[in-house]
Amino acid sequence: MKEKRFINRELSWLEFNKRVLEEVTYPHNPIFERLKFASIVSSNLDEFFMIRVASVHDQIQAGLKKVDPSGLSTKAIMNKISEGAHELVESLYQKYNLSLLRCLKKEKIYIIKKKDLSAEQHQFVDVYFDKSIFPVLTPMAVDLGRPFPLVLNKSLNIALLVAAYNDKKNYRFTTVQVPSVLKRLIELPSSGSKRQFILLEDVIKMKLNKVFVGYHILAKANYRITRNADLSINEEGAEDLLEVIEESLRRRKWGVAIRLEIEKGADARILNRLLAELEINQDQVYFIPGPIDLNFLKRISGLKGYEHLLYPILKPAPNGSLIDTENIFEAIRRGDILMHHPYHSFQPIIDLVKNAAYDPKVLAIKQTLYRVSDNSPIVEALVAAAENGKQVTVMVEIKARFDEQNNIQWAKRLETAGCHVIYGFAGLKTHCKILLIVRREEDEIRRYVHMSTGNYNEQTASLYTDISLLTSNAYFGTDASNLFNMLSGLSQPLDMNRFCLAPYNLREEMMALIQRERTNASQGKKAKIIMKLNSLVDTDIIEALYLASKAGVIIELIVRGICCLKPGVPNVSENITVISIVGRFLEHSRIFYFYNDGAEKIYLSSADLMERNLDRRIEVMFPIDDQILKLEVKNILSISLRDIEKSRKLLPDGTYRRIKASGKNKVNSQDLLYQEALEAIHL
Repeated sequence: MKEKRFINRELSWLEFNKRVLEEVTYPHNPIFERLKFASIVSSNLDEFFMIRVASVHDQIQAGLKKVDPSGLSTKAIMNKISEGAHELVESLYQKYNLSLLRCLKKEKIYIIKKKDLSAEQHQFVDVYFDKSIFPVLTPMAVDLGRPFPLVLNKSLNIALLVAAYNDKKNYRFTTVQVPSVLKRLIELPSSGSKRQFILLEDVIKMKLNKVFVGYHILAKANYRITRNADLSINEEGAEDLLEVIEESLRRRKWGVAIRLEIEKGADARILNRLLAELEINQDQVYFIPGPIDLNFLKRISGLKGYEHLLYPILKPAPNGSLIDTENIFEAIRRGDILMHHPYHSFQPIIDLVKNAAYDPKVLAIKQTLYRVSDNSPIVEALVAAAENGKQVTVMVEIKARFDEQNNIQWAKRLETAGCHVIYGFAGLKTHCKILLIVRREEDEIRRYVHMSTGNYNEQTASLYTDISLLTSNAYFGTDASNLFNMLSGLSQPLDMNRFCLAPYNLREEMMALIQRERTNASQGKKAKIIMKLNSLVDTDIIEALYLASKAGVIIELIVRGICCLKPGVPNVSENITVISIVGRFLEHSRIFYFYNDGAEKIYLSSADLMERNLDRRIEVMFPIDDQILKLEVKNILSISLRDIEKSRKLLPDGTYRRIKASGKNKVNSQDLLYQEALEAIHL
């Protein structure tokens, strides 16, 4: 049956987070890095429920009875999500309670409860509560005159049942939000080399008698609500896209409740009241045997003096083509430059924009921004460029999920400085990563282009693996100009020299490249495809890969996250293998390799192979033409495919398995790629 050939997208996502969770107890990971992985699983689950689970919930509420490509109905998907997510949460807290806390204890770091406090610490907590916490608290009682409050999405709260001392039978429900403006992790005075901490919510629970004076507290429980944050934006006919997004952001805080996390052992009366008020069922409840929301672990991992409990600092290597060059434009003119972050420094990209801002020969700068840092040096350079009289055009995608507010603020800053800001494209997200600098040199105008698989964000550039290309190739320059004209004006996408654009021809080109390998294989020629990407979901692409596999094409896939393709299915995908690499850095680069009867073709792209990327986003796929740079990209793929230490192999049933190998054969692709980057410049 056709549906037996696909893995459900949501269940594949859960499998990905299982792989991340494995890193929490991987013995070769330093303890503070394990804390980070636990925090990532926790935050990933939040986004999963707010977007993906919320979408399935909406389909059920709308009465949709469609079946997904894996053959599952929406209700069946929700049931499997519930089962898998509950198992994931249970496993996460087992690792927290049985592994992480013990490891921290060995390092004399403790997260303690009320019963563990010394007399001195009790006194400290009393003073801290009175001075720093009590003034911020706002208890919310529920009665005839005060309806159940709108509990903010992802906020941590304490639910209580309180009663007057002379009438304990008639209790009232109240709730207190744990203030997000205060530090959740409070360090206590400790003796010797110990570091002891208590959580903010535990301090509040200790002192609730000061909040509810004259009342007896019958029961209390921490809880947290995850709401539907999948913004429904009606862009058609909107006169101002910025206003539409800002209004949608306000609505996000109060979406329908999708998940309730509540501390394990909570009083049944509290639970039943929350179920009734939130209109959710028991399957949406997650009983938490520990602190709700483990994102606070990131703060512990940032404690000073424990650098030995982190990965050794990786100092990015300079790119060999940029060493001993004072003029980056001159270096780019000498030949295309390939950069592999974080192994290569991202600083040259920042410097490029800064230099362009002050270079009297630079006439114009055009750039797309999808996700930028809070204090982006690139944005500041663009502001300086506009103030220096350059023509600056910036496409700021204000629909970048969960970065909308940050991008709106930057867009307004750029606009105030005199930049021409494009806020978005109706009906499409602009996800491509491209920078164009127009410079007058002697008697000609030359265009410099930077294209990347990743964002213009110096912070994530040190955490994500991405590949970018610097070029002064005239064909790329023309394509970049045409792309920006399309984004800023009414120009239709022209025939491109080297770019493939979604949603216009990227899908068709990808299908044609796969078909060519299939044709070559059917003619008895060697045929091979290697793809490295974040997600493989699109059914048409997967079907094309299945047909290529049946024709004899060898297909090797490196898919970090969601993969809906089933490898190793008899007579369907016997020639396809899939691995996933989860390591120190988030694998983010997208590389597409086609053997092409020996005339190898290699492309980089901002796009994953998902329907949203191919049909509802503006994406760019561009070729690597230089033969030496082709070898560099092929080496990245080769090392990734040899990874034993951090890779898992996808099995036909949708689960993943670590690849066993002897110690001497263990390859950690990320470590090896960094070593090669250092060796290339003889460091």
